[in-house]
Amino acid sequence: MDMTALLLSRIQFAFTITFHIIFPSFTIGLAAWLTVLEALRLATGRPVYRVIFDFWLKIFGVAFGLGVVSGIVMAFQFGTNWSVLSRMSGPIQGPLLMYETFTAFMLEASFFGVLIFGRSRVPPWFYLFSTAMVALGTTFSAFWIMVNNSWMQVPSGYVMENGAFVPDDWTRIIFNSVVWSRFPHMLLASYLTGAFCVAATGAWYVLRKEFHAESRIMLRMGLGLAAVLMPIQLFFGHLNGGYVNTYQPSKMAAIEGRWNDEKPAGEVLFAWPDVESRRNLFAITLPPPFGSLIDSDSLTAGETGLNSIPPENWPPVVIPFFSFRIMVGCGMLMLGLAWLGTYLSFRQRLERDRFLLWLTFLSFPLPFIAILTGWFTAEVGRQPWVVFGILRTADALTPFLTTRAATISLLIFCAIYAFIFAFGMFYIYRLIRTGPVGRLFEAPRTAVPNRPMSLASAGSILEHGHVGAGE
Repeated sequence: MDMTALLLSRIQFAFTITFHIIFPSFTIGLAAWLTVLEALRLATGRPVYRVIFDFWLKIFGVAFGLGVVSGIVMAFQFGTNWSVLSRMSGPIQGPLLMYETFTAFMLEASFFGVLIFGRSRVPPWFYLFSTAMVALGTTFSAFWIMVNNSWMQVPSGYVMENGAFVPDDWTRIIFNSVVWSRFPHMLLASYLTGAFCVAATGAWYVLRKEFHAESRIMLRMGLGLAAVLMPIQLFFGHLNGGYVNTYQPSKMAAIEGRWNDEKPAGEVLFAWPDVESRRNLFAITLPPPFGSLIDSDSLTAGETGLNSIPPENWPPVVIPFFSFRIMVGCGMLMLGLAWLGTYLSFRQRLERDRFLLWLTFLSFPLPFIAILTGWFTAEVGRQPWVVFGILRTADALTPFLTTRAATISLLIFCAIYAFIFAFGMFYIYRLIRTGPVGRLFEAPRTAVPNRPMSLASAGSILEHGHVGAGE
């Protein structure tokens, strides 16, 4: 086996999945929020919700397209670089991907066109229904991908026949308890991504004194939604830790930086894992039983250390150790920001606190970083297994794949993805820079009845489409 080809193939898959996951995580949350906006427009009749909807629909369309383009190559890589995995797991993973096509892709393809072109051609109730169906399609897509990945994390419901994983109980594959802790965790992460992007955009407009009504709705709704969802997300994150501790002790030991078995266990808050010496440097540790309480919900439970696991079955310790802490740190920052912002919103002080507005604006990378580091923790922590405990990553590589072929494909992917990402992000930036410009004229709240329109207001209408812009 060409070990360099193996390393390059792993880097290529990590690069493509890292790039791709940014867009589905954003569009899943954004599709749900668009449904809420359209429902509010129909329920209240306020034109401002239509303006905000049309603004975010443009961004959703671009991000959705980038997600589709960047995701197409994921399936091809299974055949080009990981053909042994495809052959062995095809009887299970093939149908799961087919279910995604028949549910998620069909819903999205059927109703996405209505969202883009059909508002004037269908009744309002059907347009709302179409928006909800697109949101449901993105949710189905996340579900089937999480079922697929969860089976690789904790394989169940299969038998081995002729060197392949053959399903013998689909209920154990689809309705596994691991799926039903991981899927809500991913779905909530997507909702939080959309919420913080919306809130950050609203904060930017408030700081620039633009789009008075729209910016405040985005800011308050984004932070309010995040304030409600973050505690639920932390709960499902804890449930994820429970499955890792039960089924993947090597990953949990790496995450915790735990070298020796402990009963009860302490909790390493921060350290630098020294793998050669099998110890932690500069460790800041909570005493027992905090580790047992966090990992096993027990004051007396024993926790496994890496020294009890053969070194050839260890994951790269440093990556899951730090990526987990970065993920949790981002979550704590988002929780504090959402709660503080929501509190100030109730006190009618949010728009006057420029420091918090700047923090909110600068917070938009946090959910993306949390999602990426969460995936790094899950996927790198699973190593050296591609199907945990059964099929090693090295054994899943395409036979006779050369370093030259792997290098060429990696360079091509990097170049194409960089090109797509640069232009996609630039176009989204231009959309956000232009702002929620609608054809609907909406007078500012401070307007005086029967007062003649000023030249500044007339110019604002011509430039931005409504009076509130720039005032």
